[in-house]
Amino acid sequence: MTTFKETPTVPDTRYPFTAVVGLADLKLAMILNAVSPRVGGVLVRGEKGTAKSTIVRALAALLPPVEVVRGCRFSCDPAAPDPGCPDGPHEAGTGGSRPARLVELPVGASEDRLAGSLDIERALTEGVKAFEPGLLAGAHRGVLYVDEVNLLHDHLVDLLLDAAALGTCYVEREGVSVRHAARFLLVGTMNPEEGELRPQLLDRFGLTVEVRASRDPAERAEVVRRRLAFEAGPAAFAEAWAGREAELAARIAGARARVADVVLPDSALRRIATVCAGFDVDGLRADLVTANAAIAHAAWRGRTRVTAEDVREAARLALPHRRRRDPFDAPGLDEARLDDLLAQVPDDPDDDPEGDGPGDGGSPGPAADGAAEASAEPGADGASSAAGGAPPPGGAGGGSSASDPAPGEHGDPPAAAGSGPAGRPQETGGGHREQVAEADPLRRARLFTVPGVGAGAPGRRSRARTPLGRTIGARVPDGRPGSVHLAATALAAAPYQRERGRTGPGLLLRRDDLREPVREGREGNLVLLVVDASGSMTARKRMSAVKSAVLSLLLDAYQRRDKVGLITFRGARADLVLPPTSSVEAGAARLRELPTGGRTPLAAGLLRAAGVLRTERLRDPARRPLLVLVTDGRATSGTVEEAHRAAGLLAGVASVVVDCESGHVRLGLARSLARRLGAETVRLDDLTGLAGLIRERRTAA
Repeated sequence: MTTFKETPTVPDTRYPFTAVVGLADLKLAMILNAVSPRVGGVLVRGEKGTAKSTIVRALAALLPPVEVVRGCRFSCDPAAPDPGCPDGPHEAGTGGSRPARLVELPVGASEDRLAGSLDIERALTEGVKAFEPGLLAGAHRGVLYVDEVNLLHDHLVDLLLDAAALGTCYVEREGVSVRHAARFLLVGTMNPEEGELRPQLLDRFGLTVEVRASRDPAERAEVVRRRLAFEAGPAAFAEAWAGREAELAARIAGARARVADVVLPDSALRRIATVCAGFDVDGLRADLVTANAAIAHAAWRGRTRVTAEDVREAARLALPHRRRRDPFDAPGLDEARLDDLLAQVPDDPDDDPEGDGPGDGGSPGPAADGAAEASAEPGADGASSAAGGAPPPGGAGGGSSASDPAPGEHGDPPAAAGSGPAGRPQETGGGHREQVAEADPLRRARLFTVPGVGAGAPGRRSRARTPLGRTIGARVPDGRPGSVHLAATALAAAPYQRERGRTGPGLLLRRDDLREPVREGREGNLVLLVVDASGSMTARKRMSAVKSAVLSLLLDAYQRRDKVGLITFRGARADLVLPPTSSVEAGAARLRELPTGGRTPLAAGLLRAAGVLRTERLRDPARRPLLVLVTDGRATSGTVEEAHRAAGLLAGVASVVVDCESGHVRLGLARSLARRLGAETVRLDDLTGLAGLIRERRTAA
């Protein structure tokens, strides 16, 4: 039987949910999902060290227990067992109760670990469906938590999407199929600096919350005080908060019992439709999620009818991630516009506001109106003290980090001297003028690939050996095979049947006969953009076109699951303004704010690129790089010969030179540099001018 990783419920190891300081919106989103799983899960976006994982893991202890069939590995409900359960059929009267599970999905998990796997050897030799359940089975009727969900491999994302949409997990291995129910609350946490989610997975999260560490010194001090107290004595700290935890768990259970009786009046439904249409969200899932969240919020507040306040709180959490049109849009919701849209729908005569239900005053967890902190906390003498006041016994602790990122952290470039509003030149200390150019509208970029066949992380750019893709051969598996190549397995076993005593029909297989398929798919690459931002690029408004082209390449890299890095060179140096990352959003922000002007240190840009690639090769040897150099080939700081010598350090790196030279008289400097790099040359106008063109560079590896 599979053992699932669950959140510990022992008081001395789990940080209490109610002890986390602040984070009112996150607490409210988690509680609404606990009240009504139909809300659809929570995505938590935020900087590192903000208690994202702490508060998610603390939620499991607050969930009501689950009635399950005893001995069923798939958590069937004894009142309505799944007729297709692999452990079925189930007899009546075999039910029991257990705590709700929080199952964690590691980013590096395999497909078999997530969905489950068949015993291939027994399936082939004995003809039995010997199935070992995966994490989706463990999460059924519970919570599936994915930390760093934006780093999850695409093939695992596809499995999650299928299970979330159908409520069923299908496992198929060479014609043998097993299915089981998989309905779970999906909770994910992510740091946007490390990359964005695929739109399909993003839309599967019912609610989203942006979190960041408080900038209030008193609140940050309280966070540290509580955390230190917890680390000094986890059991005593948990005991001090046990009353608040029990009170909040009871209130969640009461709200869950009331949620089926909450009425959604026509006026509230019209408000939901008006708000979703007003924010121009795609599809109708936003309307459904907002409605379910508003109903859950009303039950949480002890009301029997959904009010405008419930709709507003639900929309604040359900819509921000659904109004983005491309990965460069900043998430968020204009709350003033939200209020205007809500005011467009008049109240029904029967929609008189009702008072809050019992338990709202002094309730633990987030205040229902989204205020900063729950009202009361236990003091040393058992009395209550306000958040930030007297700490619990032994001090106070919290689930969020008190670390504030220092200026320049995360690769942020220092503010450019003299840079002003877009398009307005300013005088710098060096005597030259620089400006920030606006980017032209984005267009679809041409596809460039790395030659040869790699073995990097699955993506959508270059050819590679991947877990998914078309089968091109077979090999002896290293350990237990994930799938079996039947023809190759049969061919490997056939010559030894007489030796093994096989006299009847069929094959007698041994483990060393098994062969697994070799598949070819696509990988993600490291796309390193090296951009000339010198004064020569400002001529004839070329920088606007350059920014548009590079932004188009960034969008293409996002869609193909690449890592991206950005180097710019101007004046006397080259700067790594974006260290290699999966966050194209950060790259777009750096590029839009990029000032231009000064001389052209082309050699410095190439030397910096060689250094970055050398470092990344040590960090991730399997990820192959693609260098994209955007320049007119001039070198006014240093010489062209120095640039060519620097280019020699990049020999063997797949490269593309985007020639930005324009005008009637052209020197061909960029083309000459491309020959030294062994790179293909592309005119700036051609980089995005041929919409939809897909072209692979097939040169010798």
